[in-house]
Amino acid sequence: DQINKATFYIPQIHCRSCIWLLENLGRLDPAITGSRVDFLKRKVSVTFDSSGISLREVVELMASIGYEPQINLDQINRSVKKQNKRSLYMKMGVAGFAFGNVMLFSLPGYFDPNLESNFRVVFGYLSVALALPVLFYSSQDYLRSAWAVIRQRRINMDVPISIGILALFLRSLFVANTFGTGFGAGYLDSFTGLVFFLLIGKWLQQKTHDTLSFDRDYTSYFPLSITRIAEGVENSVAVSSLGIGDRILLRNQELIPADSVLISENCLIDYSFVTGESVPVEKKKGEIVYAGGRIIGNAAEMVVSREVSRSYLTQLWNNEAFNKKDEHPVIEQITDRAGTWFTIGVFCVAVIASLFWLPVSSWTAVNVFTSVLIVACPCALALSAPFTLGTAMNVFGRNGLYLKNPAVVERMSRINSVVFDKTGTLTQGDGMRVEWQGSKSGSEFKDGLTSLFSQSGHPLSRRLSRFLLDDASGKKTVEDFVEEPGSGLKGRIGRVNYVAGSAAWLEQNGVRVSADYSNDVYGAAVYAGADDQYIGRYVLRHAVRDGLDGLTHHLHEDKIGLRLLSGDDDNEKSLISTRFPELNEMYFHQSPYDKLAFIKERQERGEQVMMIGDGLNDAGALRQSDVGMAVTDQPGGFSPACDAIVEGDRIAQLNRFLSLSRSSMHLIYASFAISLIYNITGLTFAVQGLLSPLVSAVLMPLSSITIIVFTTAGTWWLARRKGLISWQ
Repeated sequence: DQINKATFYIPQIHCRSCIWLLENLGRLDPAITGSRVDFLKRKVSVTFDSSGISLREVVELMASIGYEPQINLDQINRSVKKQNKRSLYMKMGVAGFAFGNVMLFSLPGYFDPNLESNFRVVFGYLSVALALPVLFYSSQDYLRSAWAVIRQRRINMDVPISIGILALFLRSLFVANTFGTGFGAGYLDSFTGLVFFLLIGKWLQQKTHDTLSFDRDYTSYFPLSITRIAEGVENSVAVSSLGIGDRILLRNQELIPADSVLISENCLIDYSFVTGESVPVEKKKGEIVYAGGRIIGNAAEMVVSREVSRSYLTQLWNNEAFNKKDEHPVIEQITDRAGTWFTIGVFCVAVIASLFWLPVSSWTAVNVFTSVLIVACPCALALSAPFTLGTAMNVFGRNGLYLKNPAVVERMSRINSVVFDKTGTLTQGDGMRVEWQGSKSGSEFKDGLTSLFSQSGHPLSRRLSRFLLDDASGKKTVEDFVEEPGSGLKGRIGRVNYVAGSAAWLEQNGVRVSADYSNDVYGAAVYAGADDQYIGRYVLRHAVRDGLDGLTHHLHEDKIGLRLLSGDDDNEKSLISTRFPELNEMYFHQSPYDKLAFIKERQERGEQVMMIGDGLNDAGALRQSDVGMAVTDQPGGFSPACDAIVEGDRIAQLNRFLSLSRSSMHLIYASFAISLIYNITGLTFAVQGLLSPLVSAVLMPLSSITIIVFTTAGTWWLARRKGLISWQ
């Protein structure tokens, strides 16, 4: 009852230091239990205990460190972003107006050193009058941010920029004739020009960001479909198309996509995905059910009461509750440390260089000090990883691979072991031939078995449900439904108790399987019983997914270990070994616990493991692995305990996905080198007094834009080289 979560739009977020500060709000107030920044969307999600801090106090705390949220409850996000751009345009306009006019006032002094003193004083006062709005309005974002973090005894990228702005302004006042110092023409034109070019750089950076925008919302992350009922007809539709009042049908293990009202008599909902509580909650007809819950047991019908975009599900994918221990990438740790030491190092260089020049010329000393602080650009260091990994996510999304967040790209780059599930992963779960083998025709049980199988999201259940539906007279209500992952299902339909699954599952539930039908078969077998009597089995013969023949060969060439874990019998071992000879380790009869234990054992040997499964029986293994990838042919039934979702017909590109991940990391390190070369070159000229603050102000944003274009264009180029994007 006391745990709350709020998401704020904060346009001031622009660098790694901003991210670090906002993701460590808990250090400032322990009632804030977590905070997560979405850098590309300039948003921060804060989780807090309302008994210790109120929503108002959370906002006040963020404002006190220079990150006041922009709150416009009556506007959509696009309007908010437009308003933020208008504010930037206004500041640019003020700085540009002042720069142009101060430059005009300064020109007479440049051309005529003997200009009459009265004119010099008047022009000086006018220049100061124009410079003050630039200092207190146009540059306020930099100054506020720097002051706020200094109060918190931290350093961000705005600290050296603000020091440079103040140093140049005070220097300009010092050398101006306005106050009778007699040192010649002022340098307020350089000061106003500095701020103007800094704002231009900020605008160009935002412009580049918008052009390269990664339009990733929940519809990109979740390739979800849902069963909608209209005029008595069931249709599979995209979740994004759901509206208030739509009637939807959810089967066992499917997630509720939007807040809804239950119209079935009752249902059980597992909210562990949302709350962490594993005990299912029973809901009655007419009660509200919230997005993010998972249906347990009988299928349920409900009416959507709130838009999907306003439901809690839209935030679950990046919820910190599902972060792995390694969620903060190594590359982030490197840039965090480098950014802090970079800022301190640049300040030390500026002080030492200015002290060196002070005995020679005080003007040169001040010029060197300000130039060093301005030309150094740690922002380029901070931007390379977000834009590279963000572009890679965009490429993956275009190819049917949906990642949880950019950290997954880095973990993919370190993968040296891939573990496959069989059914629904290497084999086509829905593309199987079905054969009935039984002592009875089973026709009188078709309606019941159809209804039972329709409650489950497992690939075999879905295939059998579709196979039986043509001959069944209609679906019936299933009561007391139970599904045991890796074993089978059971439920009561009318007065008949049905059970289906493995032979062991039937025996466990009191159904003795006939010896004639317990022998191994070439294919998967689903045994069925009714009222403690064995009635027969369905034999499903799998087909290997199209395009997978060369996949394991390519992965093997990349020196990636390949293994198979399957909960099925080993009757298809010969088929798998023939089609995938590189799978030299294959294990069958694996329970979900066995799979999880196997992943742990490989990790203890130092392997970086990717688990690829159908997202249901493999949920534990997917969660334990370094990268868990759920395969889906019908996206509505995916498991949340994974890092990525891949469309079934795109698994064949796995080797290209892993290759692009590795290349993306190389690109980031290359951009680090470019940033380092730029800064060393710029600082070399600055400490010699060969760069004016104005030229430094132009070069600083230019380096950031260069890094953004290099990383983004480089990632797209690599994607094309690897065949993930067409050259056309």
